[in-house]
Parts: sequence; structure tokens; C-alpha cells
Amino acid sequence: MPAARVVSVARRSPASRAGIQVGDELLRIDGRAPRDVIEYQLLVDGEDPELEIRRGHGEVVVPVNKAAGEPFGIEVSSALFDRVRTCDNHCEFCFIHQLPKGMRRSLYMKDDDFRLSFLYGNFTTLTRFTEIDLERVLDEHLSPLFVSIHSTDPHLRAHMLRNPRGAVSLRWLRALLDGGIEVHGQIVVCPGVNDEDALEATLAGIADEYPELATVACVPLGISRHTTETGLRDHTPSEAAAVVDLVEEWQELYTEALGRRLVYAADEYYLLAGRAFPGREAYDGFPQHENGIGMARAFADAFWGDASAAIGARRGFFSWVDGAPGEGYRAARSDATVRSDATVRSDATVRSDATAAPSCGRDGGSTTVLTGEYGARVLGPLLERYKGRFGREVRLLPVRNSFFGGNIAVTGLLTGSDLGRALECEPPGRRYLLPDVCLSEGRFLDGATVADLPHPVEVVETDGRSLRRALDRGHR
Repeated sequence: MPAARVVSVARRSPASRAGIQVGDELLRIDGRAPRDVIEYQLLVDGEDPELEIRRGHGEVVVPVNKAAGEPFGIEVSSALFDRVRTCDNHCEFCFIHQLPKGMRRSLYMKDDDFRLSFLYGNFTTLTRFTEIDLERVLDEHLSPLFVSIHSTDPHLRAHMLRNPRGAVSLRWLRALLDGGIEVHGQIVVCPGVNDEDALEATLAGIADEYPELATVACVPLGISRHTTETGLRDHTPSEAAAVVDLVEEWQELYTEALGRRLVYAADEYYLLAGRAFPGREAYDGFPQHENGIGMARAFADAFWGDASAAIGARRGFFSWVDGAPGEGYRAARSDATVRSDATVRSDATVRSDATAAPSCGRDGGSTTVLTGEYGARVLGPLLERYKGRFGREVRLLPVRNSFFGGNIAVTGLLTGSDLGRALECEPPGRRYLLPDVCLSEGRFLDGATVADLPHPVEVVETDGRSLRRALDRGHR
């Protein structure tokens, strides 16, 4: 089994006092070889663990003096020390299949690993889940987990996953719920496949079979120009409105039967349908914020001063493939990154033309906010109101996603090449603000870095309060 490599050691930590060094490889802890960062954390959480490490060409036994529960103080190179459990489904809407050629090899990895669901919030279909996995999840209470449902009809689910095990794998969802595991569900709604009557049947099936689910998100599929699936298409505005109507109808039914809304429609549906976003109370604390549920509402509320709504977005949809363990499993360090969801989808409903040239912006203010086309539809009204209230110069620069094309217009999937083309049209000497959601480990998806852009940019955390503070700083 490959060993985890130490990439950071916190000062004055038990690991530092014991002489653990960057580059050491963890072989065993108290005689056990940890399979992943979850098991590693359980092993080092006890009192005075003994580590066997590989340093250079030799192996060393290192006793560590620490109290039970005291942070150990290292960050390791990856979340999983053994092999990632890859996905053997063949969903036509899978975004990994829609990536262009020539990207980093790690970005093409499709996972269906329950451990990454626990660590990063990745959605798993459970088609590769086993009795041994269930035993571990229940014994270690690995909660919450995130499950792709798509349909409660066995035949339709197997058809959508293109995997016969899709017809039976939701039995594990029932077992997880019976074991007291918190589970959040997702339905990727595909027009003409699992929408309309099929979606209503799924919501009814959830009420009958899985009412203990914590939340269920209805999200649209993302379609890049690189897809080879001819059957994929966008939602029409009327179809998006139908999804919103159906979700809101079932929210009332669930509230009456279960005392909670349970199901939520993604922000994209409200945009495409031309509907106003619900108030923050309709999102029940934003439990699926990272999945595009209430993200726009939380951003706007935080921008206007509601500190409790300042929920940051995870930086980079593919962060997990770059090796950073999940939140709570790292030593403190100045350049630590937050966890990311590797089950990628578009948070956009605006179609992008891959052949269109960028339009150069006019002189409109000393501060320019960079964003995707989807983000512009949320930020535009906020910045106009901000300028009107405070009389400050700020402009918005929507960046078209030519790299992926299709309907991909979410800020988190912007690449350095598209940002670079947009900035080439902009004058130097301005202040440019870039949300950190499009960076993972300091890189854009195409491998470029901020230093490769034609003008300096200031990277800002992707929440409303952080943007507001950045704008206010520019006018002091």
C-alpha cells in the first residue's frame, strides 16, 4: 500500500517535538497501516502513538508524546493512501466525460468513493458500496454522506447510470439511514429523462422510502461543447419553471408530512425561469449551499451586512485531486485550501459560445470585479445598488467560458486562458478582483496561475461579505 507523505508540520506540535519532518512517509501507526486520512486521524488521536516512518532509504520508529485528543500537527499529501475507488457508471451527463483533451491527468479521475463523500462532499451513487463499507461507516460514524439519487425508479436509475447495479444500489441508502447516518441527496434533472412526471414520482418515492434524508437538491445538468452525447440538452425556461413549481409544491407536502421542506431547487432554475430567489428562511440554513442551493441569496444577504450568511464557496471543483485532505484533517498552515466537490456540474444556465471573441470593456471605474456569466446575473444588481448608495466607482466584467463552452458559465469553472483574454482588453493600473472559487492549489483548471494573467489581480474569498469588504477597502 502506498504511504502518505508529510507535507507540513505545525510548529510546537507533538509531531514537531517528536522530530517528524516534511518528506517523511507514514508506514504504520501503532502497528497499523492507515488506508486513508480518516483512519490516520483515528490512530493519531489517541495518547502517545508510535509511528513507523520511511525517511530516505531507511525506516525509523518514532514515539510521540501527546495527550489523547491533542492535535497531532501534520498535513499529509493526500486524503486516500490506497487506491481511489473509481466510478464504473457511464452517465451521459457526467461532466468528467465532457472535459477537453490535454488537461492534467488527475482531472479525468471519476470517483465513486464513500470516503471522498465524507471528506469533501462528493456525491456517490453507492454502486460500488459493500457490506464492509457499511460496517466501517456505521462503526466510525462517517457522517454526513452525499448520495446521487436521480430517480427512485430502479429501471430509470439504472438507465441513467448506464449500470445495472444502479437499480439496486439505493438499498445501501436505506441501510445508511437506518444506521443513523446523515445523508444529503441529489437529483440531476435531465430534460426528457427524469423530469416532469418522473421527477414527481422520485419525490414521492423519497417520501415513501427515504423520508429520513436530510436534504435533496434538484440541480440541472451542465453541458460542455466537448460532450459526445447527442441526447443532452438544456432546460427551456418553461421546463425550469416547471421544476421550480414542482419543488415548491413538494416542499409544502414534505413540510406537512415531515415538518421540513427537504427538497430544494438550484439557483439556476430560478434564473432560467425568471423567478426571484426565495428569502433566506426558505433555505433552512443553506445545508446544500455548495451545491448551488441558495448560494445567490446567501451572497446577497452577506454583501448587505448579514454576517451569518457569509458562507464561502469551496475553492476549485477539482481540489481533491490535488491532494489536500478534507477539512479538519490537516495541520494549520498559511496556504491551506478548503475541501472541494469532485462531482462536477455547471452552476450556470447561460449558453456560452466557444468561438466568440471577448468584448473589451470601457472605462467604468477604478475597481473591476471578474466573474462568470452566471455570477454576473447575481452580482450585477448588487453592484448597481452599491454604486447608487455610496457613489463609488466599480464595474463588473463577465467572462465567457470559451474553454468549456456549452452552458458552462459558473465562475468556479473559469480558466486562466479565458480570464487572460478578457483582461487583455482591459487597461493596466486598475484594481481587479478575482473570486478564489476558480482556483485550486493556486491553479486554474487549465494549469495557469494568477501570475500568468496580463494584469495583477487581487484574489478575494467567494462570499458576499468578503467582496463588500474588498470594495470598501478600495475607497478608503
